[in-house]
Amino acid sequence: MGSTGNMAQNDKPRGYEFDLDGKVAMVTGAAGGIGLAVAQTLARYGADVALCDIQAEAVERAAGDIASTWGVRALSSRLDVTDTASINACVSEVSEAYGRIDILVNSAGINIPQIAEEVTEEAWDKVLDINLKGSFFCCQAVGRVMIAQQGGKIINISSQAGSVGLIRRSAYCSSKGAMDQMTRVLAVEWAKHNINVNSLAPTFLLTPLTQAMFEEPEFKAYVDENILFSRMATTDDLVGAAVFLASRASDMVTGTVLYVDGGWTAH
Repeated sequence: MGSTGNMAQNDKPRGYEFDLDGKVAMVTGAAGGIGLAVAQTLARYGADVALCDIQAEAVERAAGDIASTWGVRALSSRLDVTDTASINACVSEVSEAYGRIDILVNSAGINIPQIAEEVTEEAWDKVLDINLKGSFFCCQAVGRVMIAQQGGKIINISSQAGSVGLIRRSAYCSSKGAMDQMTRVLAVEWAKHNINVNSLAPTFLLTPLTQAMFEEPEFKAYVDENILFSRMATTDDLVGAAVFLASRASDMVTGTVLYVDGGWTAH
């Protein structure tokens, strides 16, 4: 790590580079899965959080649990990422409540598995609207706040699917590949405002929402064959990377895709 200037080494506790005290994090798709796990972890590291999701009751409960467990401020806000008016209203609510937004985690996403010859226009549009269009306009709305305050960290939850082809996921892979390219463009444009923009790309994660997928023996074998550690990944494997990208430890990291894929893309 770089020098801490005139600060004596013992003036800050161990883990100072990852300390998020005083930071405000907005997390989309926070009702469950990756979004909720990341929100909980950022709170554990000291950040005040805003949990945003179309499932308003679920994020309200989650915000209450986070506030009582980690003693940080936590609010919930209904967010429909396919509606730019909803995005702008949500960002305004969070910004007004906290006075700033230091971290944005774009975790709202969807997959509709279909073989290529059976992909419907409705399914294609829904996947791209949520995963790509919604993420861009969340970046845009929060980016304006970060430009005004001259700093921030944006983490787009991408996927290994942005770099490798996956069966029954033509729309999903397209959305995540485009998300990674969007990340690079925003990193280039917003570096002058001290805004870091990165993608965090996990492999398939075992969550309550995805568990049914892995009950198909053929699909589970396909996943097991491609993860070098020969075990399923969980959100616990991902959240440390999210803290890194949200913290001062990643101040010189922007425009990159950080894979948490158990080596899938290495072969």
